[in-house]
Amino acid sequence: MLDKLFSPESIAVIGASKTVGKVGYDTVSNLVKSGFPGPIIPVNSAGGELFGLKVYPQIADYPHPVDLVVIAVPAEMVPTAAREAVKKKAGAIVVVASGFKETGATGRALEAELTEICQKGGVRLLGPNCLGIINTAIRLNASFSKRIPQPGHLAIFSQSGALCTAMMDIADERELGVSKSISIGNKADITEVDVLSALAHDDETKVIVGYLEDISDGDKFVKAAEEASSRKPVVILKAGTTVAGSKAASNHTGVLAGKDTAYGAAFKRAGICRADSFEALFDYATALALQPTPKGDRVLIITNSGGSGTMAADAVEKSGLSVSRLSDSLADKLRRSLPPAAFIDNPIDISADAEPRHYAAAIDTAVEDGSIDAILVVLAPQYMTQPAATVRSIVAHLDETMPVLASFLGGSDIMPSRKELAAAGLPFYDSPERAVGALKAMYEYGVWKRRPARHVVRFPVNRRRVERIITRRQRTGRLRLGEVKSKDILKAYGFHTMEGRMTGSLEEAVEIARFIGFPVAMKIVSPSIVHKSDLGGVRLNIGSSQEVADAYDLMMLRIRKHAPNAIVEGIYVEKMAEKGLEVIIGMTRDPQFGPMLMFGLGGIFVEVMKDVTFHLAPITESEAVQMLKSTRSYQLLEGKRGLKEVDINAIAVALQRISQLTTDFPQIVELDINPLIVGEIGNEPVVADARMTFARPLIHQ
Repeated sequence: MLDKLFSPESIAVIGASKTVGKVGYDTVSNLVKSGFPGPIIPVNSAGGELFGLKVYPQIADYPHPVDLVVIAVPAEMVPTAAREAVKKKAGAIVVVASGFKETGATGRALEAELTEICQKGGVRLLGPNCLGIINTAIRLNASFSKRIPQPGHLAIFSQSGALCTAMMDIADERELGVSKSISIGNKADITEVDVLSALAHDDETKVIVGYLEDISDGDKFVKAAEEASSRKPVVILKAGTTVAGSKAASNHTGVLAGKDTAYGAAFKRAGICRADSFEALFDYATALALQPTPKGDRVLIITNSGGSGTMAADAVEKSGLSVSRLSDSLADKLRRSLPPAAFIDNPIDISADAEPRHYAAAIDTAVEDGSIDAILVVLAPQYMTQPAATVRSIVAHLDETMPVLASFLGGSDIMPSRKELAAAGLPFYDSPERAVGALKAMYEYGVWKRRPARHVVRFPVNRRRVERIITRRQRTGRLRLGEVKSKDILKAYGFHTMEGRMTGSLEEAVEIARFIGFPVAMKIVSPSIVHKSDLGGVRLNIGSSQEVADAYDLMMLRIRKHAPNAIVEGIYVEKMAEKGLEVIIGMTRDPQFGPMLMFGLGGIFVEVMKDVTFHLAPITESEAVQMLKSTRSYQLLEGKRGLKEVDINAIAVALQRISQLTTDFPQIVELDINPLIVGEIGNEPVVADARMTFARPLIHQ
C-alpha cells in the first residue's frame, strides 16, 4: 500500500532552502501554497525559519512522527538523508535529486545503496530523479512543479518529470482537473505497477494517464493494468522499444514482430488505450473523462459544411468505424426538425445558415431514435455561424448514454467557443481526424470492457514427448529444430502433418514414395540450411518413382554446389497435402511479456504487405478469432473475392494449441509454422513446414 505516500498526515523536507529557485525552496513553497493541512517540517542544518515554519537542523530533532519525507539534497548526500528518514520511521520517501543511474556507473551504485537502505528499513521510495507527488484531494503538493493543478478526476503518472508538468498544464487548459500526479523517475522502488494498482482503487480518479519509457516487470504490469482498465480507462504514451525487438531474429515471426510489437500486444491484452503521440494522449483522455463510451461503431456526423462533413466521413471510415446509413424513420424525423435546406444523410449538412437550435434538434432526434452509437459535431466558421450559442445549445442537450464530440474548425473566430466547450465538459478537437481518433479509442475501450470472461482452453497433449525432445536438444546444444523434429513436437500437441520419412539414400527415397503414395514432396534436411527453397532444396508434386530418383540426385547436386560445407542429414519424403489457403502462425518470446503469437496469410501478405497481427499468450478462443479479424486480409478467409471460405475456427484452434505449447515450454523462444495449409470447413489444417529455436539451458552453480 502507498497510503503514506498518497495521503500523509505530516511531511518533512530534508534540504529545505531559503534560496529562491532551489528545489528545497520550491518544494516547501508548494506545500504551503497548496494548503496542506498537516505539519510541514523543513529540515536544514542552518535552522531558522522558512515561510513562518520552524526549520529543524535534523529530522531527528522534530519530536513527532513523520509520514512522508521529501529529500531535496545533492545525490551524494541522499543516502545519509535516507538513513535519517528510516530512523525516524517514515512511511515513504521521495527523492527529487538527479545524479543516479541515469548518469552512469557511479550514479548506479549510489541508487543501489539508496534502494537497499529503503528496503531494509521497510520504507517505500519514489524516485530518485523525479518531480515529486501531488494529491489535490488533500491539498498535497510535495513537488517542485511551478503549477498547482486544479482538483479533478484525472490521475497522471510519468517517468519524465518535465512531461508530468506539461500534462498538468494541458489538463488545466482542457478544464479536466487532476486528482493525483506521480512522477516515478528512475523507479528504484515504486514503479508503474505500484502506481496502477493504487490508482485502480482510488475513488478520486476516473481516468489514468501515463507516460512510460520502459516497463520494469512485464507480467506484473499486464496484471496491474488489466485490473485498472477493468475499473477505469487507462491511457498511456509509450516511448522507446523492447530489447526483443532490437535483437536479431532467426524466424519470420521474430522479424515481423518489429521493435515495439510486444508493448502493443501487452497494452491490447490489458485494455490500455495506447496513444502514439503526446497530442493523442490527451485527445483520448479528454473524451474518456467527459463522455460515455459508445455501445457500437455507428457514428453520426452533424455539420454546417459539406467539405468538413466529407473530411469527417473519410476519417471515420479510415478508422474502421462506420458512417452508418440513416434509417428511414430517423431520416423522416430529421426532415421534420431541420431546415428545408438541410441535407438529410450521413453526414447531415444542416447548411451554412443553421441556427444553434438545429444542432440540438439533430442530437435529440438521433439519441431518441437509438440507431446511432456516437455523434460528431463538425462546425466551420461562416458569416451566419454562431459558435458560442451553438456550444450552449449542444451542451444543454447532451445525453449521458450517447457520446458527443466536437470539432470546431478555424482560428480566432472559434477560439472563445473552444473555451466554452472545455468549461462545459464537451470534448473538442482542432480537426475531424483528431476527434475520430478519440472516438476510435473510446470504442475500442468499450469493446474491451464488454469482452467475455477469459477462458483458456487446455487440449489433451503429449507433454512427455516434447519434454524428451527439448531435453535432448538442450543437452547436445542443437537448439535449432528443422522441419522433421518441429513436426514431431507439433504432432504431440494435436497438429496434423502428412505422412513422411527421412532417408539418406536414393533407393529408400523411392521406396518411401511408393509406400505413402504419389504425389510427394521432397525436402533437404540440414541444420546448416534455414531457407531450403533458395538453394533448390525443395521439390513439390513429384508424381513417379523416376521423378523421385531424378529429384534426389538434382537436390543433392545443388546443395553440394551452393552450400558445400552444409551438414546434410538426409532428404525428407512426404505425402503432398491437398491445396488450400496458406497461412503462417508463429511465436516469438519477448523477455518482458513472454510468448507473442503471430498470425498472417502466407506469400505476399506476409513478405510484402506485412499484414500480420500479434497477441500475448495464453490466448482464448475469442481472442484467437479476433486476431484473424484484425488482419486486412480477413475477407479472404471468409471466401470473398472469388475464393472459397476456409475453416476459420480451425485456424483459431491452431493458435490456441501454439499458445498452450509455448506457455507449457518456456524453453521455446521462436516458432514458425509456414505454411499451415487450411481447407474448407471440416478439413483439418496441415502443417507443411515448421521450425523452432530453443533457449540455452541455464547453468546452475
